[in-house]
Amino acid sequence: KFTFNPKEGIDNPLMVITECVLKKEEGEAYGFHLRVEWVKQGHIIRNVVSGGIAGRCGLEDGDRLLEVNNVYLSGHHLCLLVLDGDAYEKATAKGHDLRDLVKAYKGEDLKPPRLCHITRDPVLGLGMKFTPVGEKGCFSVSLVPGGAAEKAGVLKGDRLVWMNGAVASDLTHSALSRMMKKCGKYITILVIDSKSEKKYTQLKMPILPTMAVPHHLPYRSKKLELDLAPEGYGFLLRFEKAPSGRTHVLRKVDTGSPAERAGIRDGDVLLEVNGESVELLQHDEIVTRVRESGRHISLTTVIPQGHEFYTQLGLSPLIFCEDDAIQMESREPVPASQHCLQTGGSSKTRLCSLQKGSLGYGFNFGCRPQCPGTFISQVAPGSPGKKAGLRMGDIVIEVNGQNVEDQYLEDVIMLVKEGGPCLSLLVKDKEGYDDLKKSEE
Repeated sequence: KFTFNPKEGIDNPLMVITECVLKKEEGEAYGFHLRVEWVKQGHIIRNVVSGGIAGRCGLEDGDRLLEVNNVYLSGHHLCLLVLDGDAYEKATAKGHDLRDLVKAYKGEDLKPPRLCHITRDPVLGLGMKFTPVGEKGCFSVSLVPGGAAEKAGVLKGDRLVWMNGAVASDLTHSALSRMMKKCGKYITILVIDSKSEKKYTQLKMPILPTMAVPHHLPYRSKKLELDLAPEGYGFLLRFEKAPSGRTHVLRKVDTGSPAERAGIRDGDVLLEVNGESVELLQHDEIVTRVRESGRHISLTTVIPQGHEFYTQLGLSPLIFCEDDAIQMESREPVPASQHCLQTGGSSKTRLCSLQKGSLGYGFNFGCRPQCPGTFISQVAPGSPGKKAGLRMGDIVIEVNGQNVEDQYLEDVIMLVKEGGPCLSLLVKDKEGYDDLKKSEE
């Protein structure tokens, strides 16, 4: 008989949690597929290539994905937290929240690392020094109160993980000192508190920049949304040589064009088209994807200096991204497709009308296991769902005019499919919905 207890889950032989760290080289694939399957719950690992990166690291067909890089996914590193399929099915059948299992596996004191960009003070310098502790390559941070390092998010007693792309465990104290002297006006370091470092070591988890909370980074990539005008998007795409290698660059941005209004500037480096990385694509392949986007396209860019900055650190510019789409939406009028019905107080019931795009509606449904009721679990930036006003956590009340509050997820999905390319959702924010139900009791 299966009994689930989050506090005992990591020691339960029926619960097999695997931390898989995958690292690929240029042009390689991770060697597995990630699928959502009808009837089955969760994100499922499928088609694990025998002898591939995923297979060698312990991924198995049927594993359920719990975390990716502690949430993040980018660059050439991938850290997956997975649970074997049978244990996942049993736990969800009992209605248990798997986040409790993840917390029990990691512990409450596990905090993410911090990626801190420090600007040297003309008088006090970097405002920190490193002291060797314990085994070789382990360094503790000492701070000058009010100094540059402290202002950049470094804390007293932090452990150094990484400096300007060099792993601390590979450095001697003298090499570390030389790097600090030669770094010039700036230095970027990855640090973590000592308790969390110990926990990561116990769990055999890597401490990666992709997991980090950024502090004072000088550059971020930008996700931009463009609507096609009669004269086009208003930019040219060129493949140019740069200090960090050949890159896809946006040029000749027309004044008043969709590209200029979205925030594109001449010389910006193109990173993604509709969420797909273009790093390994040929020029004509990118042009094809732009043309196939129809009347709306999402581009992720970074200025040339930012591209050079991340390249020198050995990181992807996509790790930390400003969501310009969300910022711009807050300044723009509410789309005509988003009709709001006031229901009292500050909460609103919203009737959101969507037209399916080339990549679908751009949102996902979620539900509580074995319970009726559906909510919006994800909304993609720039998608029809985002433009119509859907938000994460919204409770779905009606689909195409039919009440679905007492229907299960499978029935709701079927209603959406039957509606064709147009969809009407009546939704309400969770807090307002809960208040409404309490008032009806």
